[in-house]
Amino acid sequence: MHIQLITGPGGAGRTTVAAATALAAARAGRRVLLLSGDPGDPMDALVGPPSGVPAEVAEVAPGLRAVPVAGGVRVARIDSGEEFRAELVALQERGAALFGMLGGRPLGAEELTELPGAEQFALLRALRRAAAAPDADLVVVDMPPLHQTVATLALPAQLRRYLARLLPAERQAARALRPVLAQLAGVPMPAQWLYETAARWDEELAAVQAVVEADTTEVRLVAEPGPAADAALRTGRLGLALQRLRVADLVANRILPQGSADPWLAGLAAQQDKYAVQWAAELPVVPLPHLGRDPQGPEDLAALPDGAGLVPAGPVPRADWPVEDRLAEDGVLVWVVPLPRAEKRDLDLIRRGDELLLTVGPYRRIVLLPSALRRCTVSGAALADGALRIRFTPDPGLWPRA
Repeated sequence: MHIQLITGPGGAGRTTVAAATALAAARAGRRVLLLSGDPGDPMDALVGPPSGVPAEVAEVAPGLRAVPVAGGVRVARIDSGEEFRAELVALQERGAALFGMLGGRPLGAEELTELPGAEQFALLRALRRAAAAPDADLVVVDMPPLHQTVATLALPAQLRRYLARLLPAERQAARALRPVLAQLAGVPMPAQWLYETAARWDEELAAVQAVVEADTTEVRLVAEPGPAADAALRTGRLGLALQRLRVADLVANRILPQGSADPWLAGLAAQQDKYAVQWAAELPVVPLPHLGRDPQGPEDLAALPDGAGLVPAGPVPRADWPVEDRLAEDGVLVWVVPLPRAEKRDLDLIRRGDELLLTVGPYRRIVLLPSALRRCTVSGAALADGALRIRFTPDPGLWPRA
């Protein structure tokens, strides 16, 4: 299973590129599932039903339904409101004893409206389900804008860490005492359903995290070349690098033709070319021409050049953060963290026990140190050539003697 997450700065044409990628891959013989979570549902106008007639919705994976559209692509739409209502109703049922003890009245599904953030969890849940679809070779996901995508993809690991801290493994030892405590107090103890709910959430978050961090999952960026897009891409790529999410390529969208007689259009085309060349020095760039208007349907998407490189190549394993052994030369180990186009003012790091708190621009991640580095102290760091090199000096009290 190959999963391609398509994102970019707002207004760059992510949905158009997602639809074009899905249709191009289907024409190349891939079995494609396209995930769409946009509440405005612009995907309908882009892909349309096959032969202009409505198609029947079918389940492509447990809990995930899709409809076939033009070109043989199947589109699954994410209903975050439905997901939110179902999850909250189920949570109320599991905690009925506690709510009854407190005099609360459960809310009906028809009373519930989704809260901010519900769409992120619905998207992650749909991504996990799509990864289990048996009849798909490629899953193309129309993701939110770049900054929101980074935050969404970081959620599973962050929430699992919070659960582990708030409800640590030692809680298992207290299970035998709960019936006794319930009898002594004379009221039902909420701990049982609380811990069971936490365990279920952790299991689901682990499954989502495994999909996000798999070697078969990659990111395709979409941007219209220019200074604003360049600044957004630089920041967003730092967030993706911090989460070790691989960027496969960058679609330079709405490229204007060179040689226009209009001075304004010629200057804009020259600016686009400047940034496209700059991006191509760092990533494979897929140029898509400006059609003179917004694409209106499958015919416009099919008019994009077949050789544009929209069909994703095979997935490539994620790059590790290597540890360089320089003990013999300098007496240190060096942990190399790739951070493309990072600047010194973007960075901060703090060592806390066996963890390192890394801050890169607006993004933050807490990572567990490799085992060898846990017996060292941080002795310095330097940023050069798009990589942060953190130096660790062995602690004599913990490092084995020669």
